[in-house]
Amino acid sequence: MQAPRASRGNVEAFAVAKSEAGKSLQDLLAARCGLSRRAAKAIIDGRSAWVNRKCVWIAHHALRTGDVVEVPRAVVSAAKRQPGSAKPAAAAQDAAAPSLELRHVRVLAETPDFVIVDKPAGAVSCADPKSVEMALRLQLKIPTLEAVHRLDRDTTGCLLFAKTHTAFLAAVETFKTRRVLKTYAAICAGKFPFPHQTINQELDGKPAVSHVSREAASPDASFLRVRIETGRTNQIRRHLASVRFPVLGDRTFGLKSARDPRLLQVPRQMLHAATLELPDPMVKGATLKGHSPLPADFRACLKLFGMGK
Repeated sequence: MQAPRASRGNVEAFAVAKSEAGKSLQDLLAARCGLSRRAAKAIIDGRSAWVNRKCVWIAHHALRTGDVVEVPRAVVSAAKRQPGSAKPAAAAQDAAAPSLELRHVRVLAETPDFVIVDKPAGAVSCADPKSVEMALRLQLKIPTLEAVHRLDRDTTGCLLFAKTHTAFLAAVETFKTRRVLKTYAAICAGKFPFPHQTINQELDGKPAVSHVSREAASPDASFLRVRIETGRTNQIRRHLASVRFPVLGDRTFGLKSARDPRLLQVPRQMLHAATLELPDPMVKGATLKGHSPLPADFRACLKLFGMGK
């Protein structure tokens, strides 16, 4: 007999019954949530499954009687929406990704050579049939469109595309300089103690500089603005984790246990590319600018931790 399933706020929670002891986390999630085993594994691979308030990313993790398994409801709902539940996910966190084929990508700024769009959560930037790049090619009817840079799958906000390969090459050269201004909004775990702090710490043997400003703070979380001088892989997430204030919802560099139950309600990493500004490499003296407002789930997280209305 199965133990009762419950909803705690935005979290699906259930205790492991005696008859379920020894089952793998993958099999239990599939059975309890009405998912295929592959969809259940995608949730686990995406580090969105918690057992006894600890993040578990091993699909065959054996469960014991009384273990409490918790998963964000938004992640379970998204997994059920995936076409063909028996099909494998395209990447580790596809269970949390909405179908971009049905989504209109919001354009923030456009010139004859470039377009800056508002990237949604759960979508890759490029090199995938469901990427923002592919959706935008169809939406704007520009088959030559190319992403100039990338954002993590679960990072939202300003993303630059070039309409031609010539514009793409010119923009890539500009990105190699320090004339590109990128500002991110982030919610980190803990009360960030400094109004301003510069994190100057090499990543992968290369210089990396992040300028952090505290916008607001509660006893358990902080709202930060981060301006980066360099664009190393996962720079903000790694820098903030290195000073022990990891980004909320970061399943890779963030918290691996959740004493605070609110942490289980954070469906993705709370990182948002708020502004992007750079010289237009195709028009002398012109500037490309994009601004993306905070998305709804980011504002909801601020409210959850007492920093928003």
